[in-house]
Amino acid sequence: MFVFKFEFRRVWAGLSIFACLTAAPAMAQQVTQLHLDRAKIVELPPGATTIVVGNPGIADVTLLRGQNRLVLTAKSFGETNLLALDQNGEAVAESILRVIASDHALVVQRGMDRESYSCNPRCQPTISLGDTPRHVGEIIGQTGQRNSFATGGNAGVMR
Repeated sequence: MFVFKFEFRRVWAGLSIFACLTAAPAMAQQVTQLHLDRAKIVELPPGATTIVVGNPGIADVTLLRGQNRLVLTAKSFGETNLLALDQNGEAVAESILRVIASDHALVVQRGMDRESYSCNPRCQPTISLGDTPRHVGEIIGQTGQRNSFATGGNAGVMR
């Protein structure tokens, strides 16, 4: 029994030393809040040559050529991180990207059915993650008909 404890302590000490040796230097993490389906322009950290987004399904990034700025686009609810690396691959900045709902959103819940509306200043139907497929289909169909009608296509009668 004594040998087991000794071995456990030695393994634990080894893991602790490994964690200390491989840990990156502490870096202040800024939280950037984004609204779903909106873009935001932010300054590129000094010395950054590469940008990495942890989960591009939550937020995406576009570097603006010839400028020290980038565009963040919120794609779905959740949280991910953004790393800025220098030319040697070292992290120069890290930010948490938190995607939230719009300030002007109204969600109508009817039992298990959910519908979203954008209310600025009047409420109009829109689609959002989590909406009922029937609601999403109706809005996409109406939007397609309207766009086809506006471009001179054969849209038929709008409903």
